[in-house]
Amino acid sequence: MIKKMTLENMNDINKANDSFNVIGRIIPTYENGIWGYVEELYSNSYEKKYDDEDIVHYDYQKYANDNDYAIYFYYCESKCVGQIILHSNWNKYAFIEDISVLRDYRGKGIGRALINTAIEWAKQNNLCGLMLETQDINLLACRFYNNLGMKIGAVDNMLYANFPTCEEKAIFWYLKF
Repeated sequence: MIKKMTLENMNDINKANDSFNVIGRIIPTYENGIWGYVEELYSNSYEKKYDDEDIVHYDYQKYANDNDYAIYFYYCESKCVGQIILHSNWNKYAFIEDISVLRDYRGKGIGRALINTAIEWAKQNNLCGLMLETQDINLLACRFYNNLGMKIGAVDNMLYANFPTCEEKAIFWYLKF
């Protein structure tokens, strides 16, 4: 069941924050004005998790009360197992700030259901599509977005450059309606 965040269920924020398996990365290509990518699989995978203090802390009350912002939770029984945070962006896209599903619930259609909810929200707000950013090392997420029909619109080599141990590239994905 998917529910929009309200002041009553606001405590479910980031309960779906879980680690993800880094099995490789994408190497973006740009040819004839079209982005693509090839995959580089790592010989040793590793786990990565964003600690709650690493996650941007939003003015969650705004997300409950402002029509240009929304958070949706996915519940199995009464447990929050997924979330999507989005807002209307200046370029007429709905910007997905975060999407997460607990590890034990992945591969069950929850991420797709949350994306479909974001699509409906974007259409209700007269937006032209969805956009989001993920890292090149989140290969499984990149595959997921590609399988949804999203396209790479940009690659940013500098977004994470101020973190000395981080060599990640930001990949911006778009789904135009």
